[in-house]
Amino acid sequence: MAQIDHYAPVGIAIAVLLVFILWRRAERSSAKAAERMTQLGEIAERLVATQNELGGRVQQTQTGLNERLDGLNKRLGDSFAEQTEKTGETLKDLHTRLAVIDRAQQTITDLSQQVVGLQDILSNKQARGAFGEVQLQDIVTGALPPSAFEFQVTLSNGSRVDCLLKLPNPPGVIALDAKFPLESYRALRNAPDEAALVQARRAFSADVIRHVRAIEEKYIIPGETAESALMFLPSEAVYAELHANFGNVIEDSYRRRVWIVSPTTLMATLNTVRAVLKDARMREQAGVIQVEVQHLLDDIERLDKRVGRLNQHFDQTAEDIRQIRISTDKVIKRAERIDEIQLGEETPAADLPPPAPLPEDT
Repeated sequence: MAQIDHYAPVGIAIAVLLVFILWRRAERSSAKAAERMTQLGEIAERLVATQNELGGRVQQTQTGLNERLDGLNKRLGDSFAEQTEKTGETLKDLHTRLAVIDRAQQTITDLSQQVVGLQDILSNKQARGAFGEVQLQDIVTGALPPSAFEFQVTLSNGSRVDCLLKLPNPPGVIALDAKFPLESYRALRNAPDEAALVQARRAFSADVIRHVRAIEEKYIIPGETAESALMFLPSEAVYAELHANFGNVIEDSYRRRVWIVSPTTLMATLNTVRAVLKDARMREQAGVIQVEVQHLLDDIERLDKRVGRLNQHFDQTAEDIRQIRISTDKVIKRAERIDEIQLGEETPAADLPPPAPLPEDT
């Protein structure tokens, strides 16, 4: 028990010490709490200020966004209207182009039908011959006067030629016939291999030479037609193929005096024929021109004589006018002298001086 009493003051001291320590800690905690409350108040004020600032910025940002949205809406509206207008123009242009395409399609359809018709013509020998004759007639009638040609003429040997060119002698009447070796030419162009090409070349060459010989035999008649004739090929391609790869055929036609012509070269040949006809007409009219020139010279001579006589009349008239001027000058001078005489009452006529003699007429 005494031992407990001995430790009691110590316990009390420890208790007091603990209370003091706790009080000090509480005091410190209160100070820190007050300091923290102050800091929290400052932080709250800063937060309020920041919130106000953020609110202003948000309002400003919202206003800017609204303005930008309004501008964007306006630009989008204008762009949409512009795009709508452009789209309308594009659709209108597209409609126009579609109409053009429709017309072109119709034209292509018509051309296809015409090509089919032309193929039908070219596939038939008689129709192909008529095609060549029509083309020949168009070229001849466009280049020569009607008196210079005649179509579908029957010669003395019974042969019927497509056209006769009426030229003066020499060379005389020239026969012009249309030929179109289309089948052999097509075989030549469509040959699938070298062997077929060689065979097609032989067939084409033989076909053209056969036409050349037929023209020589039928249309070159001594005393009736010229010593040469013309073979008309309605295709420039066939003509070019002949001259490019079939020199032997061309040489054979030269030997037989059959000149092969295409639409282009025929036109040039007919222009030469027209010049020959014009020169022939000039020669025929040479005698008439000489007579007319002589009459013109006679008229000029008579005119010269009449001009000479008229010149003599002019000279005589000039001389008569000169004599008249001399006489008028004398009359004027006499009148002036009379005007110079002063007559007075004191001066008798006997005392007047005699008049001066006037110059004689010359």
